[in-house]
Amino acid sequence: MSSIEFAQVTKSFNKKAVIQDLDLNIEDGKFTVLVGPSGCGKTTLLRMIAGIESQTSGSVLIGGKDVTRVAPGKRGVAMVFQNYAIYPTMSVRDNIEFGLKNNKIPKSERTQLVESVSATVGLYEFLDRKPSTLSGGQRQRVALARAMVKKPSVFLMDEPLSNLDAKLRAQMRLELIELHKKLGTTFVYVTHDQVEAMSMADTVVLMNQGKIQQVAPPEIMYHTPNNLFSAQFIGMPPMNVTDLHVDDVKFGFRPESAVLSSEPREFHYSVKGVIVTREMLGSETLYQVRSNGHTFMVKSAENVFSVDQEVYLGVDASKIYFFAADEQRIGGDQARYKEYLDVLRSEETCIKKAHGKLLVHT
Repeated sequence: MSSIEFAQVTKSFNKKAVIQDLDLNIEDGKFTVLVGPSGCGKTTLLRMIAGIESQTSGSVLIGGKDVTRVAPGKRGVAMVFQNYAIYPTMSVRDNIEFGLKNNKIPKSERTQLVESVSATVGLYEFLDRKPSTLSGGQRQRVALARAMVKKPSVFLMDEPLSNLDAKLRAQMRLELIELHKKLGTTFVYVTHDQVEAMSMADTVVLMNQGKIQQVAPPEIMYHTPNNLFSAQFIGMPPMNVTDLHVDDVKFGFRPESAVLSSEPREFHYSVKGVIVTREMLGSETLYQVRSNGHTFMVKSAENVFSVDQEVYLGVDASKIYFFAADEQRIGGDQARYKEYLDVLRSEETCIKKAHGKLLVHT
């Protein structure tokens, strides 16, 4: 068992609580990603699991055991840092087996472990090289291999790919996913990059200002955000959000949920606007549309519209989200959701009448 539990954990720095009364369960064997803006507390949680930081109050449990007073080296965890923390004067082999030597592991066992792990991460042919002769991705693999030979029950990773270029980062994401499948061990991964979180995680833990905003698989996080923060942090570009002008409610829709057309079409929410920017993204095009003082982002598979062109933007009712004054999402099964859908349609009808552009809704 290598599940991790935070029970009523508070962490204070200089008497200021950065995390307060936090509860979190990280499942055994899952790839869990802690994501959120800088300073939200995600790295502090990771360091508390590792034992590098201690909580001010509450308990941290690994495999059901309270590890509050257990030394970092006795917790059965291995940490991979952002800067790799590998020794430049040692060969790849020496870097990987450094911890094994310190733990007095017999030479024959060390050799078998190092060669087995280096083959798993694609480093076998580089064992006698120095880190300075390796690429960034290869140095990252050295750090991973050094963690793997410890046979930890938990892998902790603190933004391990942030120093790599975009192409290599994408490649390493795939390699880490495959590595997790091979090992079947609990991975806890910290990043501020929501693309990494969504592409790698079994479970995403979204944080902001020391509080957990949502814990869910990526697809649930994306399609059913708990609140306005989740809705706008997850997704690229972020969800379009604007005021409904009723009850301090806001409504929103994903950029890919909007449809552009040169002629009016029937949608629950429909406005006329002008394209102000256009970005070609390969198979998709990102348009910025300005309408009635609002600016909306639209991600479309169609590359047929141009800057300064007048267009109609439409969104189906099923793609529209509402957020209450407390920023919590209003569920589609709640009575208020239908009321606000009716308000949105009525508001848009009034705007179209005022502009002589009435689209008939049925």
